[in-house]
Amino acid sequence: MSQLIPMFPLELVLFPEEDLSLHIFEPKYKELIQDVRRQDTPFGIPVFQKGKKLQYGSVAELSSIESEYSDGRLDIKTKGLQAFKIKSYIKVADEKLYGAAEVEYIDLDRTPDITTNLKIIELIHELYVQMNIEKEIPDAGIDLFSFKIAHQVGLSINQELQVLTIASEYDRAAFIHEHLLHLIPIVKEMEALRKKVQMNGHFKNVIPPDIG
Repeated sequence: MSQLIPMFPLELVLFPEEDLSLHIFEPKYKELIQDVRRQDTPFGIPVFQKGKKLQYGSVAELSSIESEYSDGRLDIKTKGLQAFKIKSYIKVADEKLYGAAEVEYIDLDRTPDITTNLKIIELIHELYVQMNIEKEIPDAGIDLFSFKIAHQVGLSINQELQVLTIASEYDRAAFIHEHLLHLIPIVKEMEALRKKVQMNGHFKNVIPPDIG
């Protein structure tokens, strides 16, 4: 099933069920949000990458308008609903300032792969210890676990986009697990290098080898 919805491209990946706060200041997006507010309709947040066509994103709902300014600027809260693939894009829709797109929704599996999720949590703890980060990690058994931790594990925007477009929760978890297995040794090596650099210029208590 496809649907035509207004588009608000951003250089980020919004995952289903993720909350996103935005400051709206461009005229076309001020118009978009006011239309969405008046008509009580969702809008699309496709992933913008310079030099590439808009291909994938998530439908978002307007959760609330937190602030309205005299010049029409808005502070809003939104929530991701469902991932989509763009079938066709219209740069300016029906005499509006903003664009729209016909989208096809991605049917996402939501069943948690608890075994892999527990392995991911262990690796995230290890990563956070290495990087001296204190952050709460979601429970392994929750719905759409992969989306809830995807922004917390050092994925590039291209990798986040890959996660968004994988239909199977099992495969999404496997992708993140493999990423962490690759990332953590790099982080450990960088941390060892950082400590070595910090030692430069310090007096060192070095025991010379006994070479006879």
